[in-house]
Amino acid sequence: MTGSRRVAVTGIGCVSALGLDAASTWAGAREGRSAIRPPTLVDTEHLGSKIAAEVPEFEAGRYFARRDLPMLDRFCQIGLVAAGEALADSGLAVDGGLAHRSAVVMGAGVGGLSTLDESYLRVYGERIMRIHPFTIPKTMANAAASQISMRHGIRGPAFAVASACSSSNHAIGLAMGLVRLGQVDVALAGGSESMMCFGGLKSWEALRVASSDTCRPFCADRSGMVVGEGGAVVVLEEMERARARGAQIHAELAGFGMTSDAGDLVAPSADGAADAIAAALGDAGLAPDRIGYVNAHGTGTPANDPTETQAIRRAFGPAADGLAVSSTKSMHGHAIGAAGAIELAITLMAMRDGVVPPTANFTRADPLCDLDYVPNEARDLRFDAAVSNSFAFGGLNAVLAVKRI
Repeated sequence: MTGSRRVAVTGIGCVSALGLDAASTWAGAREGRSAIRPPTLVDTEHLGSKIAAEVPEFEAGRYFARRDLPMLDRFCQIGLVAAGEALADSGLAVDGGLAHRSAVVMGAGVGGLSTLDESYLRVYGERIMRIHPFTIPKTMANAAASQISMRHGIRGPAFAVASACSSSNHAIGLAMGLVRLGQVDVALAGGSESMMCFGGLKSWEALRVASSDTCRPFCADRSGMVVGEGGAVVVLEEMERARARGAQIHAELAGFGMTSDAGDLVAPSADGAADAIAAALGDAGLAPDRIGYVNAHGTGTPANDPTETQAIRRAFGPAADGLAVSSTKSMHGHAIGAAGAIELAITLMAMRDGVVPPTANFTRADPLCDLDYVPNEARDLRFDAAVSNSFAFGGLNAVLAVKRI
């Protein structure tokens, strides 16, 4: 990606199964606390897998006026809360001329699935031939981006990115490009997702990739992924502008790599993933031995984990043996289109505090997964650069690289 302007991360907001804000999400990840449990939003009687990583005690009325709720699917509510926290953390006031020089780029793999599920139940199950008039704008994948733009008066580019489980990494990388190229000075970027409805969980179960007990990435006895929900947003700002106003700079968003496997719809490719990692490192100007931590895609499925291990080894070469690698999906589940944003938020806070979050629920090592996965307990480790991986169905790979300022 070309462009001479550097990009600072000046705000972080996060809502996840580990907590309702960035601080509580990081505290849970640092503790190695798994938030995988039976869901409260879905009747699991007819589900084979009766677990999920649901955002706990998310009360929409705490954040939104009653008149606004009919327009907001749960995924959109979560995105708005994360964006509000990120903007508050940045200390920015998006007004005047800055409103026209700011952007919103949000990722969503599916969008308003809860609204769609409820509507189908009414029409097909209960034979009620009237549904909410705002069903279409609530379900569209751009809903969170549009609502964030309207709520905060952001008048520059605002759009959504949909690339399955890589959606929010793609969104953040493309937003970085807008700042680098001078098209905007500030961007709110990330993703939100909520598939906590019967249709959503049943669909993942049908793929035969859902675990029935827990998520244990990179283990010999791993049994699959666990569907999660949540959202995260980062504020990206042109570096010199951020410094001039005395902003707190969490890190530099330094590199972005994206590739397509052009192979199989569901089977991942180590080559495609490795190329994306190498592209992110090249874009950031970081040699492999400069990276101290990799937040892995790490779904806990039979195919993903050894393939990602191969990809990391191919991209990092001999430096792979010195990496700390962990999958925080073992704690907050797989939040699909929001996964990369949540994981980037955790990576940024890990670098800030010099602590690598663990891969929770770790049991027996898999000979095909032979990296240092930081099993079960966080590790004190100062590192100055990190990579966060997202690899999606359809062979869509997006990798972000960050470094300490």
